Amino acid sequence: MSKGGVTSSDVAKLAKVSQSAVSRAFSPGASVSAATRKKVLKAAEKLGYRPNALARAMISGRSGLIAVVVAYLDNQFYPVLIEHLSRALQEKGYQVLLFMTDPGDQDTLVQKVLQFQVEAIIMASATLSSSLAGECAKTGTPVLLLNRYVPSAPTSSVTSDNLEGGRLLAHFLVDGGHRRIAFIAGNEDSSTSRDREAGFYRGLAERGVVLWRRAVGGYTFEGAARAARTLFASGDRPDAVFVANDHMAFAVIDVLRAEFALTIPDDVSIVAYDDVPEAGWGGYRLTTVAQSAADMVAATVDILMAQIDRRAVQPRAAMIPARLVIRDSARIPPGRTREPGR
Repeated sequence: MSKGGVTSSDVAKLAKVSQSAVSRAFSPGASVSAATRKKVLKAAEKLGYRPNALARAMISGRSGLIAVVVAYLDNQFYPVLIEHLSRALQEKGYQVLLFMTDPGDQDTLVQKVLQFQVEAIIMASATLSSSLAGECAKTGTPVLLLNRYVPSAPTSSVTSDNLEGGRLLAHFLVDGGHRRIAFIAGNEDSSTSRDREAGFYRGLAERGVVLWRRAVGGYTFEGAARAARTLFASGDRPDAVFVANDHMAFAVIDVLRAEFALTIPDDVSIVAYDDVPEAGWGGYRLTTVAQSAADMVAATVDILMAQIDRRAVQPRAAMIPARLVIRDSARIPPGRTREPGR
């Protein structure tokens, strides 16, 4: 029954169709003719009828809800990712429930999330223990880690090719003539930061260079600023820095300009990872590795829809290719060209 007391039976009578036809007319993807849908919608509008999603979920056993769990939204990549994700899932007839969690408290929150009878859980800037992931699998609730993975957990994952992205940046910096090359890591326990760093080391080794110095920014603006101060406090400074994501790179650039009076890229080259919209702004023009939010979301939706339809958890992994975007924050090697300004 809708809020005003008008029922689907009332709509069916006015439209001269069956009650099941009314239900199908309001169900995305359901089989109903265009003519029938038009009659139902016209009758519903006349009567002021709105279908009760909660009641329909109780009858069908399908909530149509997908939980998205995030630990932070400071990184500009995640708001973009969540917008793409919400739109893509809505097109499939699902609604997103957004949950914020604190680092280290994800398991407690996921236990609460499951009370909403969600049909899947997406961990966008958070993760969960292997034991809880196993419990979710037993209940048929798919869990997908977006932009990270846990090898031992029975979860699906969608990531960028972080190893290759790090390798591309190493080649770019060495080919540009840099030798005192530093790295600013994200969270030490993050698969994303670890893989980017490992790929970077591999790329440096392929060019006969070793990492000069290392610091940890923890994927925060403040942490990256402290890391920059540590790396540049002495006279023996890096001539290039790979920062594990764009969000931290903006902090590094701001500190080097304001506190050390350094010019980028004349004094030091800065490269990063993500290619958030702000990376193309005139004040940064950041050379970075792009990971496509649209492609990551498409892979996420594809994996989850297959598992939801089968009501069975079958973990899958998808890896999105990395692409280097050359702008003005780093010295450009011979034969390479920058991307035009946005």
